[in-house]
Parts: sequence; structure tokens; C-alpha cells
Amino acid sequence: MADALELLRTRRSSKPLELTGPAPSAEEIETLLTVASRVPDHGKLVPWRFIVFEGDARLAAGEAIAAAFRGKYPQADAEQVAQERRRLARAPLVIAVVSRAAPHVKIPEWEQVLSAGAAAMNLVTTAHALGYGANWITEWYAYDRAVLDALGLAPHERIAGFIHIGRPPGPPEDRPRPSLAEIATRFRVSGA
Repeated sequence: MADALELLRTRRSSKPLELTGPAPSAEEIETLLTVASRVPDHGKLVPWRFIVFEGDARLAAGEAIAAAFRGKYPQADAEQVAQERRRLARAPLVIAVVSRAAPHVKIPEWEQVLSAGAAAMNLVTTAHALGYGANWITEWYAYDRAVLDALGLAPHERIAGFIHIGRPPGPPEDRPRPSLAEIATRFRVSGA
């Protein structure tokens, strides 16, 4: 159990541009997805799914991002468009977590969205456990309908995050974290 706590204490986000190959193997990707799918899921709705971008598929998906960018910013220069084309090629592997939250007679949509977030966090933590670095990103293209359509999302589906995974150059630096006194309170019974 101490190892699990140390794993959680040492998890940090790695910059996608610093992540290198080799990418996780097919067996490691299966482990990543299996663990990511073991999250709280009220009603067993499976309100999320995954899209794996590896190899040339990262650049093919980048074409959709670049096309949407050109449509929004026709004055963009070639380098700006090229940067958008490389969005999913910054790391050797990118896994999109797609939220499939929808109205349900019993299960609130909010709980379904949170389940997708938990799946994304499990991906990040599992990558760390396997010795990889990861970064959970949602940039403009995660909210652009033309990009979502090109990536095969249904009209009700949304991107919970693009998880960039690869080998970090070293342990990422920690960032300042809030003190527990700032973020945790204890509920007290009046008069007690």
C-alpha cells in the first residue's frame, strides 16, 4: 500500500513536447485502457469511451484540427497551421477520453461527466505507474464541432480530455500546491 501512496504522491504532469518514444506497447495500451475503465460508474452506463491516436493516425487527426483552424482563422500563416496540425503529434501516444453523458431517468448527467473525468485521471495515473509521463489537455479543438465530427464523435459526445503519453526526460518539477488549510474544512455540528 505504501508503494501505491508513493505513486500517487509523485505523479506530475509532463509537458507534451518533452515526451518522447518509444510509445507504450500494445500490451501497455491495453493496460492503460483497462485500468482507465475501472472507475465509479453509477448505473453501469459506461458514459465514456476512448479514441487511441498512435503513429500516423496522430497526424491524420491533426489534419482535421488544422482544417478547422484555417476555417476559424483564414489569415493564419503556414507555420501557425502547421503547429495546429502537430497538436496530437507532440507525444508518441494520445488517448482521447470521450464523455457520452446523456439524460437518464435515474443517473444525473453530472455524475456521468465525473465518471469520464475519473477515467481520464486513471489513464494519467496508470501511465505514471508504467513509467511514462502524461498530460491531460483540453485545448480549443476539444470544443470545436468540426473537429469533433471529424474525429467521429456523436452530436451528444464531448471530449473530456486528450491524454498525451510518452517518456519524460526526467522527473517533472513539482508546482506549488494549495495548503490543506486553504482547501479543506471540517463540517461541525452547531453547539458541539
